[in-house]
Amino acid sequence: MDTEALRSFVRAAELGQLQHAADELGVTQQAVSKRIAALERGLEVRLFTRTARGVELTLDGQAFLPHARSIVTGVDRAITAVRPGSRALRIDVLGLRSAQAVVLHDYWRSHPETNLDVVTLRVNDPRVAVTAVEAGDIDASFRTVTDPATLPRGVQMINAFDSPLELLVGPRHPLAAARRLTPPQLRQHRIWVPGIAPRSEWAEFYDQLAIDFDLRIDAAGPHFGDEVLLDTLAESADVATLVGARDRYIWPTNHDLRRIPIVNPTLAYPLSLILPRTNPHPGLRAIITHLGTLPRLPETVWLPSWATTPRRGGGNIANARGCQPRPR
Repeated sequence: MDTEALRSFVRAAELGQLQHAADELGVTQQAVSKRIAALERGLEVRLFTRTARGVELTLDGQAFLPHARSIVTGVDRAITAVRPGSRALRIDVLGLRSAQAVVLHDYWRSHPETNLDVVTLRVNDPRVAVTAVEAGDIDASFRTVTDPATLPRGVQMINAFDSPLELLVGPRHPLAAARRLTPPQLRQHRIWVPGIAPRSEWAEFYDQLAIDFDLRIDAAGPHFGDEVLLDTLAESADVATLVGARDRYIWPTNHDLRRIPIVNPTLAYPLSLILPRTNPHPGLRAIITHLGTLPRLPETVWLPSWATTPRRGGGNIANARGCQPRPR
């Protein structure tokens, strides 16, 4: 069924004049008449009767109008759902408690008019997220491909922000009373990070971190969720974990967990944003500008090798939609 014929019928019924419908739709009255006539032939009923003042719905037209209006509304919504600038900006984050989600929430609170859809792809391999961006399933993803030279030509990756790490421990842990810690102080302590997935960016991150600072990072066992991890920390005298300073965690008050900053150097997890190289969603410009206003980290920062070398085939905030870079 011709949706433009349905649209012409609906507007003529609502306005009572074929000419008024034609004016609103940007076509001639003859075009509207032909569309409605073709619709009537296909339905084998008369939808309008002509009067001195315009057109009036027949009984069949009255019965057909709500269904036709519903179809036209559905078509308009479908078009809106896939048209950049009119549909929601869809951004993938690693988790709804992650630093990326927290930063996006802070942005949205300052710009509540933004039509933002925060999603989690629940995949470990960042190349899957790249494929989703390339296919248009999402507009951007907070993931990192550690070798940007492997990115498809139509996709770019920019530095979003660097997330400083904190040690999270229970009240019985030997380091629980510390206000700050340096990486050497973490040696010999079990740092439990369950569920480190092969081929994930965080697997490479923790491998480099463990080697560079001789840390004991234990990925043993499946990840049964944040609640189980927090319960384990609260009960243990020898288990700690690493969390991002902006990551959102909530635990019962009787857990008495402590988040301790790590300094000299600050250990930072680099977060990138993957987006189309051409014709990105217009809403990304303001998001990228917001990322550029985030507080800078201290001068002494440890980052993995892929975040401290030039990003071949990638980009930076400066070349993404004309925004200014944020110095490290």
